Amino acid sequence: MKILITGFEPFGGEVENPSWEVAKLLHGSRVSECDLVCVQLPCVFSKSIEALEQALKHHQPQIVLALGQADGRSDLSIERVAINVCDARISDNEGEQPVDMPVIAGGPAAYFSTLPIKKMVATLKSHDYPASVSQTAGTFVCNQVFYALQHALKDQNVASGFIHVPLLPSQAAKRSGATLSSMSASTLRDALLCVIPMLAKHAQLGESDLKIAMGATH
Repeated sequence: MKILITGFEPFGGEVENPSWEVAKLLHGSRVSECDLVCVQLPCVFSKSIEALEQALKHHQPQIVLALGQADGRSDLSIERVAINVCDARISDNEGEQPVDMPVIAGGPAAYFSTLPIKKMVATLKSHDYPASVSQTAGTFVCNQVFYALQHALKDQNVASGFIHVPLLPSQAAKRSGATLSSMSASTLRDALLCVIPMLAKHAQLGESDLKIAMGATH
């Protein structure tokens, strides 16, 4: 079984992106008979989807974990849904700033993750890693990639979805104002490694996700 993990290049003036730093640590690993391959995606609206599609075509994975940076989040946020809109608060790495534009013209309003999101949260928590189900992946390039990923795989038997991760400590230390939550790349790596055996078993056996309450109250 092959698992494709994607991370983003740094953006917004940063020199690091935790999604790529952890992906680099995982690249080339073999876990529970799964080969992990990692690909960096550009934080550019006009290029990210093409890079993603090329990675899918080249690697033909059975599971895809797309990762992205989320300032201010304190845990591994397992995303539930991607929406068909790009509404950028800031410009991407090539100065693009789409507002109220669809990710894919004519596509459905949203796609759900096909990962066992609640089982992932439960597994992470059982290993003492903070995690939650997130109800929004934003409207920047992370959401664009998440939506495009689910669109590309909608008719294929591939489990796929998106995980937002906190800043690295080195990033949080440079921010002015209140200290933001952070997590080291090695901790993020270890957290993802504890989830992969469960994901492999889930895919192989065709199991259902857990049905426990992890919804939002607002």
